Amino acid sequence: MASPVARENSRRAAVKTALERHKVYVTAQRFSGGTYSARVLVDGEAYWVDEFRLSQLRQGLTPAELELTPAIDD
Repeated sequence: MASPVARENSRRAAVKTALERHKVYVTAQRFSGGTYSARVLVDGEAYWVDEFRLSQLRQGLTPAELELTPAIDD
């Protein structure tokens, strides 16, 4: 059984990890021709991504790791 100190250390580590992870905000969604795309805001920059890339961003990967280019607004 884990000691109270070990549990507290585990909780602190989980909070630290959550705070270090970037936030992903979905600002728009499109459904066209059976495909899904979302405009997301990550660390102040907007990107258009598909469903797979969105899930990768939510798992903690960065736009640079996914080689995403910022969205160009019309």
